[in-house]
Amino acid sequence: MTKDERFVILASSLGTVFEWYDFYLYGSLAGIIGAQFFSAYPPATRDIFALLAFAAGFLVRPFGAIVFGRVGDIVGRKYTFLVTILIMGLSTFIVGILPNAATIGIAAPIILIALRLLQGLALGGEYGGAATYVAEHAPQGKRGYYTSFIQTTATLGLFLSLLVILFTRSIIGEKDFADWGWRIPFLVSVLLLGISVWIRLRLNESPVFQRMKDEGKTSKAPLTEAFANWANAKIVLLALIGGVMGQGVVWYTGQFYALFFLQSILKVDGYTANLLIAWSLLLGTGFFVVFGMLSDRIGRKPIILAGCAIAALTFFPIFKMITTNANPALEKAIESTKVEVVADPAGCGDLFNPVGTRVFTAPCDTARAFLAQSSVKYATTYGAAGSGVKVMVNGKEVPYANAKDGNPAITAAVAAAGYPKAGDAGIVKMAHPFDIFRPQVMAVIGLLFILVLFVTMVYGPIAAMLVELFPSRIRYTSMSLPYHIGNGWFGGLLPATAFAIVASTGDIYAGLWYPIIFAAITAVVGLIFLPETKDVDISKT
Repeated sequence: MTKDERFVILASSLGTVFEWYDFYLYGSLAGIIGAQFFSAYPPATRDIFALLAFAAGFLVRPFGAIVFGRVGDIVGRKYTFLVTILIMGLSTFIVGILPNAATIGIAAPIILIALRLLQGLALGGEYGGAATYVAEHAPQGKRGYYTSFIQTTATLGLFLSLLVILFTRSIIGEKDFADWGWRIPFLVSVLLLGISVWIRLRLNESPVFQRMKDEGKTSKAPLTEAFANWANAKIVLLALIGGVMGQGVVWYTGQFYALFFLQSILKVDGYTANLLIAWSLLLGTGFFVVFGMLSDRIGRKPIILAGCAIAALTFFPIFKMITTNANPALEKAIESTKVEVVADPAGCGDLFNPVGTRVFTAPCDTARAFLAQSSVKYATTYGAAGSGVKVMVNGKEVPYANAKDGNPAITAAVAAAGYPKAGDAGIVKMAHPFDIFRPQVMAVIGLLFILVLFVTMVYGPIAAMLVELFPSRIRYTSMSLPYHIGNGWFGGLLPATAFAIVASTGDIYAGLWYPIIFAAITAVVGLIFLPETKDVDISKT
């Protein structure tokens, strides 16, 4: 690798790390942001609004891919992803100085949501530009290796955001952090923005694009050529269903749903859960490059599809082993305790609530929702028409009134039956960041590392594959859309949807059907229809 090639990779990757850092800050601090900007609403409602604003950033990513993909195919790769990083960095910085709702009222949440939408649009244009730019600089036979450094950036951005948040919290304390210190990580982003812009201004245009421009072969209507032409549009669909869809759900399961599962279902404290995920990322990130390099030898398709297939086959046993090690009392309680909600079927509704905006009032629904939030496995048994709601724990009826009083009788009954509560001694807990040598902690980190390994398999070669699937004149536009639908929609909505499945079924593992089904579909469709691309000449227009 020459000095110039190393600089291209560094400039593209570093800027993308900072963009992901900006994007994930909001997700990590959603609870605090909800209290600051949606304070006019009750706590549960403000949390929902904060999470919906976070989800908005995912939902608009495909639109950013279309807008900036078109610009990148007409104007150039370099200038487009220079614009995207400016939009992302400035939006993040403004969040850090934005007055809260107590100061400027309704304008605060409106401006916040607008900034989230800008962040999503910018990220939608950033990835395609960085991946295309690096791939078009890479020599034949090394595109998987070169672009794999771009693939590390999402993980490194998440890791960096967690580090800055943990460091700031430890320096100023939780109270001050919740009051004003949460702004510091957002304000720090302006320094990262300055470094990224300075580095990217020193870049030259991609040689492939520059040659097309000199020869007058750039596309005048990339959107029409990419999506109105069936010959290319079917490749876009195939890239989505046979590649990126499965990659997206495996990625978000291994990093984000795993964190959610530890905290919300296994009742691991937030400090420990973040450290466990951070260690698994630290150990696994290098494998993005390993699998990217390996894809240059054996192909993109076998590695990506093998990752999807292996993940689909092993998610259930791995997450069960995480429960065994992280909260053994919960696993024992699930196996030995029988909990039933007995009610008239006419009074039991659907609990599927992925965006958290539904309010349940029927006793059957509130009872089941309470049990799901308490990580209690339950079954719904239908009683006689007109009968009331009964909660049965190991065959004994427990008095049930409503969900507003916290259901102390049910809490006491499931606790007596063996269900642990948050903070119990048997739940995995880390005293400090290097408290990793106890068997329980090592086992959980090892299992999380396996999940990250699946992520590196499916994600390491994906940029090279997407670049190679499309002609250079419409590459930026064509590759960006399936990538951001697969990751922004199928992946980004996974944690909320998976937990909604858990709540509606009463099974803490049922949410895994979401990534398993989509990963399996990708493995089958990709095996039959996806072409191998590693030997493609990407200079063709």
